Amino acid sequence: MSYADKVFKENMKDILENGVWDTDKEVRPKWLDGTPAHTVKKFCVVNRYDLEKEFPIMTIRKQGFKNAVDEILWIWQKKSNRIADLHSHIWDSWAGEDGTIGKAYGYQLGIKHVYPEGEFDQVDRVLYDLKHNPASRRIMTNIYNFADLHEMNLYPCAYSMTFNVTGDKLNGILNQRSNDMAVANNWNVMQYAVLLMMFAQVSGFKAGELVHVIADAHVYDRHIPSVKEMLSNPEYPAPTLWINPEVKNFYDFTVDDFRLENYQATPLKERLEVAV
Repeated sequence: MSYADKVFKENMKDILENGVWDTDKEVRPKWLDGTPAHTVKKFCVVNRYDLEKEFPIMTIRKQGFKNAVDEILWIWQKKSNRIADLHSHIWDSWAGEDGTIGKAYGYQLGIKHVYPEGEFDQVDRVLYDLKHNPASRRIMTNIYNFADLHEMNLYPCAYSMTFNVTGDKLNGILNQRSNDMAVANNWNVMQYAVLLMMFAQVSGFKAGELVHVIADAHVYDRHIPSVKEMLSNPEYPAPTLWINPEVKNFYDFTVDDFRLENYQATPLKERLEVAV
């Protein structure tokens, strides 16, 4: 099996067997029919992925890799909050009348800040420091901007990345306040693995380790049958991720510069409803 399968199965079994339910509490998320969406959860799940060994993508559930890459480019490269700039419809439920998700995600990364070295947004500051200050312990981003939360249609779930250069490797820590494990866990992992590999390539480093820290790792009540289906699916070796080696500028990457080779996976029988 792929290492991502192993981690996912261990996480899910732990949550289902040892997690805590919130059925005794009022909850914000609702299903499309208006029913409260309750969860069973574990607090502070930490997973580590060595990107030199293999690309962390599940095979026990087929992932929409191209859409995942498109979304990470939408947030980090386009720095957009407009759903029209995204090729999938995963953000449609959170779009307002203006066609945006408010001052969230890509919008926050695109805000410029003044430093002694000049004016940068958060992404350009990371790129600058990786080239000019690789020993810095301050290479990070944070989109959980309290001043703008009231104008965000969804508070950021994956809200912070910390980058760290150790030797010739670029490592990263993804901090996530909340993770819908069945829908988005491996989706986020493969996205931020791709992001780390992009930054490494354009900055002259090898991609090292991605550490994923989840404060609230939960499974929704209606997802449990699908999770049990995933856990019983056949397992395959991890595919190889090809990234176009000719791309040297972060803003030149397109979805077509990424390709999975020898990806075998089992499609999910039913689409997972997302609680909103």
